[in-house]
Amino acid sequence: MNFQVTVLKILVSYPDGFATMADLKRDMAILATSGRDWADRTNRLAARVPDLDIFSQGLVERENGGWKITVKGRTVLEFMEARPAVEQPTETGPAESRDAPIPPLPQPAERARRRRERRERVVKLENGRGLTLPNPADAGPPSKEGAGPGRSS
Repeated sequence: MNFQVTVLKILVSYPDGFATMADLKRDMAILATSGRDWADRTNRLAARVPDLDIFSQGLVERENGGWKITVKGRTVLEFMEARPAVEQPTETGPAESRDAPIPPLPQPAERARRRRERRERVVKLENGRGLTLPNPADAGPPSKEGAGPGRSS
């Protein structure tokens, strides 16, 4: 957990940005024991301002019995919390690869044939024996009486 970012986040949540030392300690204890999410979040925010020092940079002032966030502190916190601009993807490949035609998608008949072939492949059973699944296309048309292949009439 980043202590300085946590102090800024606590102070900004109070009216006028002022919290007594007792309030700060209580809120700090709650956040410190809240899990990895808070620690990861404050560390990510702190990475946006590597040399963060809330007192020497004038982001927080010590006042009678507590601390208060300054306007500059609010601005720095807003900067840390702002989502980074989405970068446009850079093209790293040569121009020939960008201009290469994209192969067409397999046609439905070809996909159906591949699915059928996969179904016909040998399936391994738990005991290690193989079982060849029948091809529904080889069964032929159903008889007029509705008896399918392998059924007696």
